[in-house]
Amino acid sequence: MAAASSVASGTPAGPNVAELLEFVRRTAQDADLIASLPLDPEGRTWVRLDGPGGSEAWLIGWPPGSGTGWHDHAESIGAFTTASGTLKEHSLAARLPTDGWKTLELSEGVDRSRQLPAGQGRAFGQHHVHEVLNESADQHAVSVHAYYPPLPRIRRYSRSGAVLRLEQTERPEDWQ
Repeated sequence: MAAASSVASGTPAGPNVAELLEFVRRTAQDADLIASLPLDPEGRTWVRLDGPGGSEAWLIGWPPGSGTGWHDHAESIGAFTTASGTLKEHSLAARLPTDGWKTLELSEGVDRSRQLPAGQGRAFGQHHVHEVLNESADQHAVSVHAYYPPLPRIRRYSRSGAVLRLEQTERPEDWQ
């Protein structure tokens, strides 16, 4: 438990959520970096960046109509900022059990949505369940993301109404 609190507070173990948010905001303002990302009309593109204090960071391009699906970043804290275009985030304002479940019925009122135009971002703690979408019909979006510790796993979910179902767990070796 001490490791988790040191991660959240930003002690020498690594950056905290405010530091990650400051990094992604500053990086999203680097017009040359944002313009250097190759954009694909068919799928998301990404480039790994050097994040602060041992964090993992990514520059991600989102073609029109793309999204992540529901997921979390397990034990990692994180932040992201839209650099160009507009992204939408749907999230759950509920603390979910971390392990040992496959299906949950969500309580009423846990859904949150926010538009994130260029320059807007957010930070989040461990086990934050969300999906990120580019709902534009014709404009790419680009965003900057940072996570600490570097992503140990991502859990992917399906959602049908109030039912959230754990579908798969991915580990870094699955992303190679």
